[in-house]
Amino acid sequence: MNVNQKVIVVTGAGNGMGRETTLELARRGAKIAAVDINQKSLDDTVALAGLQGTQISTHLVDVTNLEQVAALPQTVIALHGAVDGLINVAGIIHKFRKVNDLSYDEIHRVMNVNFFGTVHMVKEFLPHLMKRSQAQILNISSMGGYLPVPGQTIYCASKAAIKLFSEGLRAELSGTNVGVNVLFPGAIATNISVNSGASTQAEVDAMTKQGGMTVKTTPADIAGKLIVGAFEGNPFHAFAGSDAKLMYWWGRFLPEGAATMIQKQLASLLK
Repeated sequence: MNVNQKVIVVTGAGNGMGRETTLELARRGAKIAAVDINQKSLDDTVALAGLQGTQISTHLVDVTNLEQVAALPQTVIALHGAVDGLINVAGIIHKFRKVNDLSYDEIHRVMNVNFFGTVHMVKEFLPHLMKRSQAQILNISSMGGYLPVPGQTIYCASKAAIKLFSEGLRAELSGTNVGVNVLFPGAIATNISVNSGASTQAEVDAMTKQGGMTVKTTPADIAGKLIVGAFEGNPFHAFAGSDAKLMYWWGRFLPEGAATMIQKQLASLLK
């Protein structure tokens, strides 16, 4: 679906990949409903996009709050006249800890934002999308959705749930006017750990140094372009970053070997 002049809802639009997705949509002529839990971040995104009036609207919404999400479609439609697509980017990670050392509050928060937040948005917008001649849903999973990352096990589980949710939804909507696909980012240059409240920047730097990790990341603006490209093209699976593609195939053909490699790389951080 070509996004030019289409109304697209983007969650997590205040920073990282969500912001860059919003900026790329703006460059391609879309009308955008930008959703986030931080108004200042949304305002900064709007300023960067250079849009005004009915070209872009901002919506202060917590995707875990079903009452807020349920009110969103009518608000977007009242402002823009319709809604043609949904891109679910909003997501968080948890502290780099083993499951045994995580609290239930931390576990539930990650699942609520990453998985149930996506489900809430899809459930509330889908009836409206099905009324359009053409519509699209793209959900963001993660390389962690098919490759276990010790220390981020609950995050990975939430992203694996998004993978199967998206694939099942695509099958259910096969033959309809609504396309559904899922994108798997690898290591993207965003500040997700700090934005999630999982770490301070100093802790991130110390952990990287302790683990001896030199991670090649994909710039967030490149990820934004790949996300919008996948939204328009509707492939079954899409990827952002060469690492995501490599580990996808490695994990499919040698799943235990791929998992062992990641475990050994991160072992020193989990002692």
